[in-house]
Amino acid sequence: MTDLSPIHVIGGGLAGSEAAWQIASAGVPVVLHEMRGVPGVRTDAHHTDGLAELVCSNSFRSDDWEHNAVGLLHAEMRALGSIIMASAHDHQVPAGGALAVDRDGFSQKVTAKLEAHPLVTIQREEIAGLPPEDWDSVIVATGPLTSPALAEAILSLTGEESLSFFDAIAPIVHADSIDFDIAWRQSRYDKEGPGGDAAAYVNCPMNKAEYEAFVDALIDGPKAEFKEWENVPYFDGCLPIEVMAERGRETLRHGPMKPVGLTNPRDPLVKAHAIVQLRQDNALGTLFNIVGFQTKLKHGAQAETFRMIPGLQKAQFARLGGLHRNTYLNSPRLLDRQLRLKSMPRLRFAGQVTGVEGYVESAATGLLAGRLAAAERLGKSLDAPEAHTAIGALVEHITGGHLEGAKFQPMNINYGLLPPLEAPKVDEAGVKIPLKERGRAKKRLMSIRALRALEAWRDAA
Repeated sequence: MTDLSPIHVIGGGLAGSEAAWQIASAGVPVVLHEMRGVPGVRTDAHHTDGLAELVCSNSFRSDDWEHNAVGLLHAEMRALGSIIMASAHDHQVPAGGALAVDRDGFSQKVTAKLEAHPLVTIQREEIAGLPPEDWDSVIVATGPLTSPALAEAILSLTGEESLSFFDAIAPIVHADSIDFDIAWRQSRYDKEGPGGDAAAYVNCPMNKAEYEAFVDALIDGPKAEFKEWENVPYFDGCLPIEVMAERGRETLRHGPMKPVGLTNPRDPLVKAHAIVQLRQDNALGTLFNIVGFQTKLKHGAQAETFRMIPGLQKAQFARLGGLHRNTYLNSPRLLDRQLRLKSMPRLRFAGQVTGVEGYVESAATGLLAGRLAAAERLGKSLDAPEAHTAIGALVEHITGGHLEGAKFQPMNINYGLLPPLEAPKVDEAGVKIPLKERGRAKKRLMSIRALRALEAWRDAA
């Protein structure tokens, strides 16, 4: 056993679990504090006391490292020994071009690996207020559901107003209640995912009249009431379905209900006006979530409205949609590039509380925070990766990469956060690349550059 003092990680979600794993993997003891599991302590969105529980979607999004920024982030995390990526691989379910997981198996695997590590101590307790002063290295990874006591302590310390919005949770349907005389299985453009399945999604078609009636029901349906303190903006990447409908009658069929890349095998010559997709939610294939259908409709209205979808007329819901509050820091003003609080450097932050958005992005900041904290404890000098990498680009965004003077907003990883490259005109063999293909070729070059930079950073650490 090491004689090093432990690093404390507060929060056992994706970011906290990844941070703890990285610290222990570096040979440094870590204490992981998680309040779920303490009698009488709960959150508005979690259902279990397992570590790394997924509360919204079960998808880590695209796994295409060459042409998709989140797929690139997957690859970078795998190169750094991510427990989240390894556990996702072990419990993936069919999802077309995406990496989706059986959420229970995934959480159980992360929990078991951390419990088995000799340098990891898991303590089920709520940290109310600021961590004790004798904790000289702390990672706060309390996510969008930071406990009120800790949130108030952070606000008191920083003097900054925390920004907040709501993430809306999509409903989950029992697979055997879907009418497959109407619905069919197909991934968009028949694209295979990491599990090799090109028919991972269930598709429910709508004609124009059905679509118009559905939009009316979404707009007119009773919504969850907001308290005065809940009157905050949504993040555009996770808008409730009815909020999108209110932005224009065509919004949904150009968003989560777009019909492109899908062909109804029963009537291949007739294109649907709109299509609702469902994605497998567990390894058994018994549950499917309605893709992009986060909602704040009241529960009774949800069942009635979503049964208007052809193929879901007799749908049985394993879980209806809901809302949970999300809180994040004004990170560009509060954090340095080591993810430390400028006014109290013993505290690092990771996950959605920093202003990254998405499962993978949250875990990636936990991974980096863990590595930075472990290096510091070991007396090593380690900077964040350069912005040419996906992880480095996220750090750049949350510590000052947004527009100067603009309101700081949460961000998913995207190629726009990485330093640009000129689109190539010829490929490696000197063959001219068609103009319409140059964008994809540019993304591939940016991804190759990122992975090379990430591996160089890893090897030099």
